[in-house]
Formats: sequence, C-alpha cells, structure tokens
Amino acid sequence: MSNWSKNLNFDRIPLSSGDSLPSLALIDLSNWALVTLIGDDKKSYLHGQVTCDVVGLAADQSTLAGHCDAKGKLRTVFRLFHHNDGYGFLQRRSVMATQLPELKKYAIFSKVDIEASNDVLLGIAGSEADTQVAQLFGGEGDVRAVNGGTAVKIDSQRWLLSLHADAAGDIANQLATSAVLSDDSLWDLYDIRAAIPRVDAATELEFIPQAVNLQALGGISFTKGCYTGQETVARAKYRGINKRAMYIVSGPAEHCPQAGDSLERSVGENWRKGGTIVAGYQFTDGQATALVVLPNDLDEGTAFRLAGAEDVWHQQALPYSLDDNG
Repeated sequence: MSNWSKNLNFDRIPLSSGDSLPSLALIDLSNWALVTLIGDDKKSYLHGQVTCDVVGLAADQSTLAGHCDAKGKLRTVFRLFHHNDGYGFLQRRSVMATQLPELKKYAIFSKVDIEASNDVLLGIAGSEADTQVAQLFGGEGDVRAVNGGTAVKIDSQRWLLSLHADAAGDIANQLATSAVLSDDSLWDLYDIRAAIPRVDAATELEFIPQAVNLQALGGISFTKGCYTGQETVARAKYRGINKRAMYIVSGPAEHCPQAGDSLERSVGENWRKGGTIVAGYQFTDGQATALVVLPNDLDEGTAFRLAGAEDVWHQQALPYSLDDNG
C-alpha cells in the first residue's frame, strides 16, 4: 500500500442486488492507469492515432475514445481529458504494457512525450458526488484543474480524480469519515449500469469500436480524417458490416464474471457461444451483472448463461440508444 493511503482500507463493500448504492463513496481505482501526453505536437499526434476528435475537445470536456490496430480492433477504450500541461487518458492497467508502446511507436518523429503517469486515481461516487466535488475544489465545468491534478465528471453520479500522491492523501483523509471507502469493484458496477465499455488484456484486439457501442457514447468522430484503423470503423458505419453490440446481462452466478469469459445463448433447445464478457460484478446474494458483446440481431427474449453454468441470464435495457448503428 503506497503512503498516500496509509491507515485507510479501500475494501470491496458488500452489496446485495437489491441494495442502494452509497450516497458518497471514495474509490481507489488501482486497476486503472493514466497515460499523459505533453509537448507541442501532442494534439496533432494523438488526433492521428485515436477514434475521437482530439482537436475539438474543449478544456472543460472529456470524451470516451478508442485506440485501434491497423485492422480496426481495439487496443484500448479510454477517457481523454486535458490534464496539467497536456492530455491525460484513463484506461485499464492491464493493457498498459502492450498499448502504451504502440501509442508511442511514431512519437520519435513528433514533439510529444507519452508516459505512464504516477498520479493516484480516485473516484468520488454517489448522489452526493457533485456536491462533494464542489465543496472540495469549487470551479465549474466537467473537467476542472484542481490542486494537485484534475477532476473529471464521468456522469451524474461520478467524478474521477487524477492527483499527485500528496493531494490524493489529503483528499482521502478529508473524506475518510464522511464517505464509504471502496475498492474499484464499485466503479465496475457503475460502469456496467451505465454500459460504458472498457478493454482489458483478456479482450484486447477482439472488438471494433462499434461492437462496444463507442459510436453511441460519442467516442467516434466520422469526420475527423485518418487515424489508425479508420477504414474499418468507417466501413462498419457506411456498409453495415458491424454485427455486434454491447449489452447488459444479469443472473445468478457462483463467481464474478471476468473479462474474456464466454456467455452462451439459447438456440431452440440448444446452447451455443453467444458473446464475450467485457466487465462483471457479483453481488453478495449470488446475483451478478455484466457487460457482454453479443450479436446485434438476437431475438428478443433470448436466454443466456455463463459457459459451463446452468443458471439462466437475461438481457437488461441499455441506458442509451443504439438506433444510429454507427
């Protein structure tokens, strides 16, 4: 345990599937990592690498985006925002060893420094999150430069804090008595309910951006020009080649569904491979929920189950529309 959080325990909080989430939680995002880009060419370099419009990203905005290989398969899904003197982007720690060298591959020809950040990553979550961030930092906008780093609004219930260790320690100590302290399994649950995609090592280079709904979340610009993998992403939109989408499913489980796990679907009396788990969460009462990439033309009422399990799972409603198929 690093010094910033000494004497504090960020443990998994016990939640039953019927429980309300804490009104205020401080979450240690230890399974997440931050990449930073600084230098004169940071904007143009990143713009030519990723799916989002970097040039048009306002200082008080963040955006989801993807970084693909030449075939249009995702190396990572990340959240991009202005951070310190450049950009920061949040992604899963498990892809750092493979994704970061690929992002840096052509940087030698540009004035840009791309590095893994030493920032501490914290989440503030719950119905009181907005009020708490206002009390801690003041300011306006969905991305705020704060003492020691940056605060980024994720949704109506969540903020991300990217802070140097001293600032993170100060915040943690301030909130230790008023907030529930949690590991990042609580963040996983929020992401699943909001149907926000991610790429872990187990799912790297498996999906094109539209298969994880990035177009529905504003994570793809179809007007920005060339970037790595752009031809595949454009074909998926204009020729309708994408046959998959990401959905929320839930049901009983003996263990927490993991990224890369298989989900089977019912076909008449039989079961066959249905999709791939992106993220999962298990409640204390044996129920679980997950994000899964599935064929986007399944019949309504299709039943699912975790591979090798007997319990039936069902699809849940997405909190956004997929009508524009991207």
